Amino acid sequence: MSLVASTETAPAHTRAGVDPGRDLLDEIYVAGRWVTGAGETIESIDPASGRRFATLRAATPDDVDDAVTTGLAAAHASGWTAMLPHERAAVLHRIGNAVEFHADRIAALQTLDTGKTLSETKALASSAANTFRYMAAALETADDTVTTPRGPWLTMSTHQPMGVVGAITPWNSPIASDAQKLAPALAAGNAVISKPPVWAPWVTLLLARLCEEAGLPNGLLSVLPGPGRTVGEALVRHPQVAKISFTGGTTTGRHLAHVAADKLMPITLELGGKSPTIVFDDADFERALQGVLFGIFSSSGQSCIAGSRIFVQRSIFNAFTDELVRRAERLRLGPGTDPRTDVAPMITRAHRDSVAAMVEAAVANGAHIRCGGKIPTDPDLVDGSYYAPTILTGVTNADTISREEIFGPVGVVIPFDDETNVIAQANDTVYGLACGIWTRDYRRALRVGDAVDAGTVWVNTYKQFSISTPFTGLRDSGLGTEKGRDAIRQYSDQKSIYLDRSDAPMRWGTPR
Repeated sequence: MSLVASTETAPAHTRAGVDPGRDLLDEIYVAGRWVTGAGETIESIDPASGRRFATLRAATPDDVDDAVTTGLAAAHASGWTAMLPHERAAVLHRIGNAVEFHADRIAALQTLDTGKTLSETKALASSAANTFRYMAAALETADDTVTTPRGPWLTMSTHQPMGVVGAITPWNSPIASDAQKLAPALAAGNAVISKPPVWAPWVTLLLARLCEEAGLPNGLLSVLPGPGRTVGEALVRHPQVAKISFTGGTTTGRHLAHVAADKLMPITLELGGKSPTIVFDDADFERALQGVLFGIFSSSGQSCIAGSRIFVQRSIFNAFTDELVRRAERLRLGPGTDPRTDVAPMITRAHRDSVAAMVEAAVANGAHIRCGGKIPTDPDLVDGSYYAPTILTGVTNADTISREEIFGPVGVVIPFDDETNVIAQANDTVYGLACGIWTRDYRRALRVGDAVDAGTVWVNTYKQFSISTPFTGLRDSGLGTEKGRDAIRQYSDQKSIYLDRSDAPMRWGTPR
């Protein structure tokens, strides 16, 4: 493996402290072997400066086939599939500890690759470490079941590995998404092929190195960066891939679901969202303001759970919106390496431009820009993919800007009158991922939380997660569940066993 970046080619803002350049390698990871990819060239661009900092040759469909075949053989040859749960758990614990030990390296590399703030990428690294350790603990305590007898049999429900599973992860939170898929899949005894995003492959490749060092049996893990149209398609369609877990856009998710249906293959889809945040007139004003700002502008709005539809009760609409705008205008744009930064750059200029185009279309349709709505011209920001935090009013829940996922730092504020009205508006969407509710009345919070169609509901907080709590999406927001104790079972085949306890023959077909 050879380094492809140095202090001469890396952006200046990465040179101090931890240097992510040492973790930029020009090889991919195919079933335990570091090899040069034969696919197209991937160029990595620093979102904060617009400069290229590394290149990588992508994987190919041949690499997918090699990874599947070798991974399946390695799972059996290494004894991983037959290993006792506590033995596999010990490896997962070591991986989690390695991620924690190298959290600063991981954070610096992810900030360089995605533009995210270091505070966020450090939190994502910590989350990944905890995910591996939690799944190790869940594995050690995951009991199979002796079921209630309904005849002269001892009946049991057991679980076994699927074989080879595929994990397709997004660019907006690579290390955490990696862990949420890899940890339970490995815990279940499978080999895993990870396809990281083209825009942000480096952290997943670093994770593969840490898994090696932690003693994961050789060949069980592959990391194959490359375009979805080639590498992703080959992975999903491969006849020996037993399951796919995908996080990404709804359009791609629908396509993958069709492929999975043709194969009769289970699939987990974590897709898009257009999540409502509901502020009632009895809410703690200060907490609600901070929570709404965090819900839409953290991660530069590049989050499937972003609270981008902000419903405010009419009696406080003007006061709340005015203060929300005032605070949004004070948010600081800057590189993720600057500890003063509130809103970091977006992943690419092309994505930034698509967000800007959506705002321009909304304004042409009658929306009012209360703040933001522009690409900054500051000399320190002009080369990056920045977009100013934007709040729009003068829109309804029926407008396009209120219905399509923006995936950027843009929120629309819409008034509502009462519970019935806001529940109807919140549910008037094809999505069902998340919801935020701000109120002092816990009875109201429970009523509205039950009535809103969303996989996750936060009350007087937002974007808080626990690996122990299942995460799911409804409608166009997804299919299946991640996280929680049962996550390991999502990567297992269930089997029923009947042991006859009687001495009597079945007496079928015997002479009368």
